Amino acid sequence: MNEKNVQYLKDKLKYTGFGETFDAELRENILKGDKDFKMIHTGIMNNGVPNRDTVTVELNFKKSDQSDMYFFNSYKVNLQKEDNKPGLEQTFYINSDNTSITLKEAYNLMEGRSVNKDLKTKEGETYNCWLKFDFKNSENDGNFKLQHYHENYGYDLEAALEKHSIKELLTPQYKEDLMNSLKKGNLQSVTFVVGGEERKQFVEANPQFKTIKVYDSSLQRINDRESKTEKQSQSKEKSAEQSTNNDEPSQKEKKSNSRSKKAGRSV
Repeated sequence: MNEKNVQYLKDKLKYTGFGETFDAELRENILKGDKDFKMIHTGIMNNGVPNRDTVTVELNFKKSDQSDMYFFNSYKVNLQKEDNKPGLEQTFYINSDNTSITLKEAYNLMEGRSVNKDLKTKEGETYNCWLKFDFKNSENDGNFKLQHYHENYGYDLEAALEKHSIKELLTPQYKEDLMNSLKKGNLQSVTFVVGGEERKQFVEANPQFKTIKVYDSSLQRINDRESKTEKQSQSKEKSAEQSTNNDEPSQKEKKSNSRSKKAGRSV
C-alpha cells in the first residue's frame, strides 16, 4: 500500500472537515484496489441551535490511470430537514489548492446562509468573496448555482455588526471569533444589550443586502424592516425583468395611440 497516498488522503479528509472518521474504512477500500470507491456517512447537524438536521455525505474516490494513487474528487451532501420529504442535494468538488468548501461550510450554504472564502482564478491569483446558493437556478450538472459577492461589492461585515448593540464586539478576541464564525456561514449566538438588559439572540452574515440577519432565541427573524426591504428589492428585480420584456408597445397600443393623435389634430 502506498502510505504516502494514504496520508495525503487522510489530510485531505481532515482539511475538508471529516476528521478521522473514515481512516479505517479508507485503508480497507484502498487495499481492495478497485478503480473507484465511495464512503457514506449519516449524522446530525445542529449548529448549536434548536433544529436538528440529518446530513448524509457520500465521498467519492478514484484511482489514477497512470499509477496506484487514489484521489478524493468530490463529496455529495443530502440535507434532510423534514421526515418523509426529499432532501436538498449538492455535489462539492475538491480542489488541489486547499480552497475547497468544507463540510460545515457546505451545510451552511445548503441552509441558505453565506460563506466567505479565499478562492483562486484560473491564472492562480487569490481573491476573496462571499458565496451563497441560488436555489431557484441550477447548473447543467444539477447543482445549485453559486452567487458571488466580491470585495468590490462593498460588503463590510464589521460595519454591519457595529450597527447593533452586541456585547461581544466590546472584547477584541470575542469580536474576532464572532466575525470568523460568521465568515464560515454559521448562525452565531450573541448577546444583545437592549435598555440595559442582556438578551440572547442569533445573527448571520447577509452580504447580498450588506447587513446582518438577526433572530430571537426561537430563531424567529426580528429585524423585520430589513426583511421587508429585501422582499421589496426582490420584487422590484422581478418587475424590472418583466418590464424589459414589455418595453415594445403592442400593435393595438400603437393603433390606439395613432387614433388619439389624429383625433387631437381634428379638434
